[in-house]
Amino acid sequence: MSVFTLLQINLSDGTAGEEAGEITFSFIDLAIKGGWIMIPIGVLSIIAVYIFIERYFAIKKAAKEDTSFMNNIKEYILEGKVDSAVALCKSTESPVARMMEKGISRLGRSLGDVNAAIENVGKLEISKLEKGLPTLGTISGGAPMIGFLGTVIGMIEAFYNMASAGNNIDVSLLSSGIYVAMVTTVAGLTVGIIAYFAYNILVARVEKVVNKLEARTTEFMDLLNEPV
Repeated sequence: MSVFTLLQINLSDGTAGEEAGEITFSFIDLAIKGGWIMIPIGVLSIIAVYIFIERYFAIKKAAKEDTSFMNNIKEYILEGKVDSAVALCKSTESPVARMMEKGISRLGRSLGDVNAAIENVGKLEISKLEKGLPTLGTISGGAPMIGFLGTVIGMIEAFYNMASAGNNIDVSLLSSGIYVAMVTTVAGLTVGIIAYFAYNILVARVEKVVNKLEARTTEFMDLLNEPV
């Protein structure tokens, strides 16, 4: 049996005193029995895995924060070392640094303009982090629907074969259609459920980053509001 065998179905021939016969189906075998409808489901599963892994590490990177960054920014601003503050922001690869850089570049204008500039950069940063999430959400809902489409196709095939057989109905005539119906349903639901949980995990992590950005924006604006 192949090392890739994930599902094994043992069928006994029910004959007393004889060794039970064994029929095994690998995951690939079952996927083939699911018919062409398994192709779009398989493609969606690959896309979902790619988006989750790529976005997970991108969001994780964005969530990293140097605890001394804001302290150094505050120190430079209070000492009037604007150029040093800008240089620090440029040398730091994070959404917070890019937001602070935009805010510092607007120093001298009204606090409303400074805050608006920071918020605009923040929206762009969040938009970057959310790239691919709508697609993942679509997969979580679309994959089960494609699976159910396979179910309908399989049942139509089974009934068509049964009607074509007339009085010579055999289980083997129905098995191919039933395989299509069951395998595609399981595959679609599996991909959809995994994509659904992956989507919500990423959304929760993005929300944490948003909270951090809002906190740092408030901290920076409070710094500008402090009496000199």
